[in-house]
Amino acid sequence: MKKISTLLLVSLLSGAVTLGAYKVLFDTNGYFSHDKNSGITTVANSYGKKVGLSADVIDFTAAAEKTIHTVVHVKNVSRRTVSNPILEYFYGYRGGQTQEQVGTGSGVIISEDGYIVTNNHVIKGASEIEITLNNKKSYPAKLIGTDSKMDIALLKIDAKEKLPYTVFANSDSVKIGEWVLAVGNPYNLTSTVTAGIVSAKARDLDTSGIQSFIQTDAAVNPGNSGGALVNTRGELIGINTMISSMTGSYVGYSFAVPSNIARKIIEDLMEFGNVQRGILGVEGGELNGIASKELGVAQTEGFYINKVTKNSGAQKSGLAKGDIIVKLDEQKIATFADLSGFINTKRPNDSVKVTYIRNGKENVVSVVLTKNEFFTTDFKGIELENIEAADKKRFKIDYGVKIKSITSESLKQYTDELKGNIILSIDNVKATDVETVSKLLSKKEENQTVRIEMINKNGEIMRVII
Repeated sequence: MKKISTLLLVSLLSGAVTLGAYKVLFDTNGYFSHDKNSGITTVANSYGKKVGLSADVIDFTAAAEKTIHTVVHVKNVSRRTVSNPILEYFYGYRGGQTQEQVGTGSGVIISEDGYIVTNNHVIKGASEIEITLNNKKSYPAKLIGTDSKMDIALLKIDAKEKLPYTVFANSDSVKIGEWVLAVGNPYNLTSTVTAGIVSAKARDLDTSGIQSFIQTDAAVNPGNSGGALVNTRGELIGINTMISSMTGSYVGYSFAVPSNIARKIIEDLMEFGNVQRGILGVEGGELNGIASKELGVAQTEGFYINKVTKNSGAQKSGLAKGDIIVKLDEQKIATFADLSGFINTKRPNDSVKVTYIRNGKENVVSVVLTKNEFFTTDFKGIELENIEAADKKRFKIDYGVKIKSITSESLKQYTDELKGNIILSIDNVKATDVETVSKLLSKKEENQTVRIEMINKNGEIMRVII
C-alpha cells in the first residue's frame, strides 16, 4: 500500500511538472508561443515583440501593383560600321558593313508628362531609344541629358495620355533591414518584382563615379539596370544600377543609386542642361582603428582632413588639416562614402553645416560649397584641374584632367612640355575628374612612382613614369 501511495505521488508530481512546463513554454504567453490569430510561431521576449514573415506581418502587393505600371522597358539601338581589313589591304576597299546592336534595360517614369530616369550605361551610344510601357504601348524617346559619373540618364517620351509615375522618397531616411522591392525587366522579362532588405547604406565600391550605393539582397539581373528600388509604400528610394557577381548574374547583392542623388541630377539636367556639382574643398580619408592609431587620434569614425583646397568654402570657413568631420547638417559622417553621398545631393553656393572635432572638442561651422570646375589638386609638384568643354571638343575626349602648373623643382625644366597636357589615366585607372584623381592619389605615397598616360598639346599620346 505504501508503494502504491508513493507511485501515485510521483505520478501527480510528474503531471504537475509537465503541465507547468507546457504553460511556461508553449502557452499563449510562453517562451515558444503559437499565435492562433496570426499563424506565426514567435519567440516571446522581454520586449513583447513578435517576429515573423507571414502575410499578416508585411504585404508587398500594394507596392508592387503601384510600381510595375511606372517601370518601363528601354531598348537601345546602336549602329557601327565594321570594315574588312583583308579587302582594304589587297584591294584598297574602304567601305564597310553597318551592323545593328540592340541593348535592353529598364527605366522609371517620374512624371505624368513622360520624363523617365534610367542608367547612363543602358542608353550609352544609342542611335535610337524605344520605350515600352507596361501596357505594351511603345514610344520613341528623346535623350534629355546624362551624368556618366553617377550613371544616370534622363529621357522623355510624348504620350497622349497622362502616365502613372513613381514619387521620390528620402533615401537618407532609409534604414538597414528595411524591406524593399526591385522592379525591372531582367532578361527581357517585363514587370518582374523581387523582394529583399536594405543590406547596407553608403556603400563605397571604389568606382570612379558613384561612391555611395544602397546595397540590397533583392535579386537584380542583367536588364534590371535603370529599374526601380522602392519601399513598401511604392516610393522610389533608388535606381538599380549594378550587381556584385563573378558570373554576370545575381548571386547575392545588388546596388542602387540613392534617390536623393538621382533626383538632384534630374533637377539639374532639367533646369541647367548639365549637372551642377558643389565641393566642400577638403581632401583626406575616413578613419578606422588602424588609421586613427597612425594619425594619433582617438576618434575612429569620421572624415580626417589631410588638406584644404585653396579659396574653397572649407578654407574660408576655417577648416584645417587635422580636423575630423563627423556630421554634415544632421547627417552622420562615419565614412568617405557618407561624405561624398551627401555632397552629391548639393549644388554650388549651397550652405552646409559642418560638425567637426579639433583637439578633442566638437565645433560647428557653416561652409558654402564652391563649383567643382574650380577644384584642383596637387601631386608630386603637378597641379591638376578639370578639363573644359573646349578641351573635350578639341581632343575628342569625354574625360581627363589638365596639368595646370608645375611647382616641383625637379620638373620645372619640363614645364613647357607638360603644362596644358591632359592626363587620361594614372596607373591604368581612368582620370575621370580631379575629384577621382585626388581620391586615387591620396592612397599613394609621395615617393611612390606612378604611370601616367596623357595627351600633349599636339594631340599625341604620351606615357611617362613619375
